[in-house]
Amino acid sequence: MKPYQKFGFVIGIVVGTLAWLAIGGVNETKTYYKTVAELQQMGDRAQGKRLRVGGDVVKGSIQRSGKEVSFHLVQQDGVAKGQLLKVTYTGSDPLPDTFRDDAQALADGHLNADGSFNANKIQAKCASKYEAKPGQIKPGTEPTNNMSKPSRS
Repeated sequence: MKPYQKFGFVIGIVVGTLAWLAIGGVNETKTYYKTVAELQQMGDRAQGKRLRVGGDVVKGSIQRSGKEVSFHLVQQDGVAKGQLLKVTYTGSDPLPDTFRDDAQALADGHLNADGSFNANKIQAKCASKYEAKPGQIKPGTEPTNNMSKPSRS
């Protein structure tokens, strides 16, 4: 075997190994966003899989006990409106500032056999924080000001 063929063979093995590791890593870390209803419809198939579930935090359901935080997510729209999911967060990262009652939240973790959800990561968004205040101009719109045009008398 010529030196160039040996070098090409080694490079091929290295590139193949890197591609195999990249594909395997992506498959292990990918998670799909599910609604509360979709998660409950999956039943036993959802157990043991890394999942991401979203919904609205039920008002008054956030309870803190040491490093553990539990709360309920509810689905606010669609056919399955009102379905609840108990979530227990045991992650090491602090919860986002926008995580509060009625906020939209995404919980990343695993479904337990009893139907509750263990989350190791929480993302939250408070929709009211990003809405325009009354009288403010909404992004993407032009201001309407009748005073800017000179009047002719």
